[in-house]
Amino acid sequence: MNNLPKNFETFSDARRQGFLKVKELKDAGKNVVGTYCTYTPKEVIYAAGAYPVSLCASSEETIPDAERHLPKNLCPLIKASYGFALTDKCPYMYFSDLVIGETTCDGKKKMYELLGEIKDTYVMNLPNSQNNSYSFELWKNEIKAFIKKLEEKFNVTITEEKLKEGIKLCNEERRVLKELYSLGKLVPPPISGYDTYKILDGANFTFDKNEQNEKIREMIAELKKIHEEGKSKISASAPRILITGCPMGGVIDKIVKPLEELGAVVVAYENCSGMKNLEELVREDINPIDALAKKYLNIPCSVMTPNKGREELLKEVIDEYKVDGVVEVVLQACHTYNIESHNIKKLVMKEKEIPYIALETDYSTSDSGQVKIRMEAFLELLG
Repeated sequence: MNNLPKNFETFSDARRQGFLKVKELKDAGKNVVGTYCTYTPKEVIYAAGAYPVSLCASSEETIPDAERHLPKNLCPLIKASYGFALTDKCPYMYFSDLVIGETTCDGKKKMYELLGEIKDTYVMNLPNSQNNSYSFELWKNEIKAFIKKLEEKFNVTITEEKLKEGIKLCNEERRVLKELYSLGKLVPPPISGYDTYKILDGANFTFDKNEQNEKIREMIAELKKIHEEGKSKISASAPRILITGCPMGGVIDKIVKPLEELGAVVVAYENCSGMKNLEELVREDINPIDALAKKYLNIPCSVMTPNKGREELLKEVIDEYKVDGVVEVVLQACHTYNIESHNIKKLVMKEKEIPYIALETDYSTSDSGQVKIRMEAFLELLG
């Protein structure tokens, strides 16, 4: 669909390329920490002299193995996460010295108990709400306990200065990635939503963040030039779609590809794969633990009650990105997002007065045909 910038393949293939890099890190005596969720404060991992990496959890490949221990009607993300650990098919899990989980749902909490029998697993306990002082103190104490765990695990001392260095590193990455996905505001965008996702996802599997930032800045410059010269291969009249809801890793090909093949363009991802974790920076002018607690507690995930931050972010994005329609992705058995979709539908259709569709699906390809038919019908609503 697009004129792809020269560094695109680096990120579209980053997961596979990272397999060799993570082995090199381990051979050099470095520590690796596997993560699943955006609530993990990666700044603390960097402050411990370790490298965070996203773990494999976006393929149905190992789900049958996971279902030997887990119920079939469980979220595919949970089953895939456990399945890759159980079968030892994820190099990142294999090389991880420690795995970090967060209590973002009851299914994950119980899965982590089983995962702990396979790998050293540390679970951070999230508060249920963001809007009170004791939630902040609880999460702040969880970060302190996380610091202590890493210090003991890796025999290091995490100082305030090291935390500040980690914060600066991660903030710079957020700034660069935000500039990249903000290109979706342009009409037409110079890059498809599918390709944008590939770059954002690839950043989870790169280890030299300074090199990563430099390459993405080069891509941004190329893409801006494409727009300025009117050379985008995306039509200016293409329906502009916002994706919201659950993480997209296991369903990106089933949902975004057909949308864009049918003539639409995904201009924004509000979910974990996109802007939800990247919009807010960590403050650099206050105590670093306070700053980390504030930023990460503010992530608008459906695990929080209430979760008005998500609604406010959606309203802003719909306006700023000139969104024509919203597609909500709900993974099978993700009850918090499924229930929340009721209010999201009202917000989109009644308050913003644009079309909305919710897709409940899993990682299999069995419903791909049905999903495409529903996408065709949805796009007809957009004219």
